[in-house]
Amino acid sequence: MFTESLSKLFEIHIEELSSWEKRPHKHNFFEIVYVEKGSGLQCVNQHEFEYQEGNIFLLPPLDCHSFKIAEPSRFYFIRFTDHYFLKDEGLTNYNAWFDRIAYIIANYNKVPGDIIATDRERQFIINNIKSIYQEYLASDSFSESIISGAIASILNILARSIEKKYVDKANEIDNRFGDILRYINTNIFNSENVRVPNLAEKFSISKTYFSEYFKKQAGVSLADYIIKSKLRIVETKVLHTDLSLKEIAYQLNFTDSSHLSRSFKKAYGMTVKQFKNTSGQICCA
Repeated sequence: MFTESLSKLFEIHIEELSSWEKRPHKHNFFEIVYVEKGSGLQCVNQHEFEYQEGNIFLLPPLDCHSFKIAEPSRFYFIRFTDHYFLKDEGLTNYNAWFDRIAYIIANYNKVPGDIIATDRERQFIINNIKSIYQEYLASDSFSESIISGAIASILNILARSIEKKYVDKANEIDNRFGDILRYINTNIFNSENVRVPNLAEKFSISKTYFSEYFKKQAGVSLADYIIKSKLRIVETKVLHTDLSLKEIAYQLNFTDSSHLSRSFKKAYGMTVKQFKNTSGQICCA
């Protein structure tokens, strides 16, 4: 039985399974799963999705998952912690990467499903996963840089796929709305950019109408949308960075750490400390 190890930057394993056993739940930062063969059901946060050969899944922080295996299955599991991104050396800069895809962490609905947009992207990811596995076994002086580059490529394609799916869904409602959401979430750290006057001018909507327009499309006010998006980012920064609450508050333009703490408790019904101590303890089998 595989036991996750937080002492390593990341791990990649091939497992052939006929049944799924409950596993110890740890705070991996991300997990990528590639199904090389087999079929069954994937369970994420109590939701289910039929899986089959060729599926690729991204499991962001705090997700819990299992598989109900119908046909014997071969999985590639890539699990890596925040240490992969926090290390000083290597090709992947954690802070830059994290902040650039903040809108994904803030808005990605963490439910089952394969999110790869095209066959070309799928084959690219599969080839890179297999290359990572070979380099992981080889472990020579070049392997770390090769693996870092391959993982960065995979994560960027996954980010693009999620963004496209998210924006396309919003654009089904209104052609501009998806672009507005993408802009807000990629500028979530810059309060001036996400104020109504700037947004209205950028997207050619009347300043007096923009707030009404946004609430009509999103179902919540712009202010509520922004605060909820920020707090989802706070969740991940609290669990997966060494930043203090004061530093997180500064990055996300809260007045101070007390303002952040009050906002968090109002939204979640618990303090940040309570959230950090209890998150991840309950998971599906």
